[in-house]
Amino acid sequence: MSVTELNVSLTGHTALITGSTTGMGQDIARAFARSGARVALHGLGDPEGIAELVNELGELSGHESFHFAHDLSDGRQGGALVQAANARLGDIDILINNAGVQFVSGIEDFPTEQWDRLIAVNLGAAFHAIRAVWPGMKRTGWGRIVNTASTLALRGEFGKTAYVSAKHGILGLTRTVALEGAELGITCNAVCPGWVYTPLAAAQVEAKAAALGLPLEKTMKEHFLSEMPTKRFVEPAEIASAMLFLCTESARSITGVALPVDGGITA
Repeated sequence: MSVTELNVSLTGHTALITGSTTGMGQDIARAFARSGARVALHGLGDPEGIAELVNELGELSGHESFHFAHDLSDGRQGGALVQAANARLGDIDILINNAGVQFVSGIEDFPTEQWDRLIAVNLGAAFHAIRAVWPGMKRTGWGRIVNTASTLALRGEFGKTAYVSAKHGILGLTRTVALEGAELGITCNAVCPGWVYTPLAAAQVEAKAAALGLPLEKTMKEHFLSEMPTKRFVEPAEIASAMLFLCTESARSITGVALPVDGGITA
């Protein structure tokens, strides 16, 4: 049975969601649009598909949406992205740092260029984006920042040196920003998903299945869902609902937390 997204109103707010043209990011963008927020979409992908998504978000929110294609493999582009979004939509007061990439290899053979890319996209871009939205949030006395972390922000995993390092860094960034924003009306939190069946996860499942010579379903069950007490993938709507709640007035005293939405993995 599928879940229904949280029904909240964020009318009057403007949300920038990085990594929102594919996978879980699309669902997050749709959820914020349904809440009435103006949405700035970010990411790469098929131009026609992105144009359709921009139109859909506009219909859902009742406000014009815009797409930005900044390449976050240069982490500094996170700041440029915010500046571009501010120019088109006004000050961003909700920032969802969701863009993420993955590469799997043992440390001895881990390519240095992949380390640089993962740290830039998964951590550096979030820092630069937060730094860029800060003046506007400080000026208005209201801001919500939610970073997509992972259960791997809380533990390690073989072959994921850069990803695990970046996600641990995201928690440090989250907690420090939360402290600095505590008296300014700015909250900063991280959501730590378990396995969500996104294109990123699907690629890992397919690679594992090919390496082991197993069917996809068997690979999912024995090598991915085995560690999840619920024995199912987390639905994107569950992640979106957690993020929506963290952006409401009801969550104004919740800041600096790492919220697992993981089917019980961290339990």
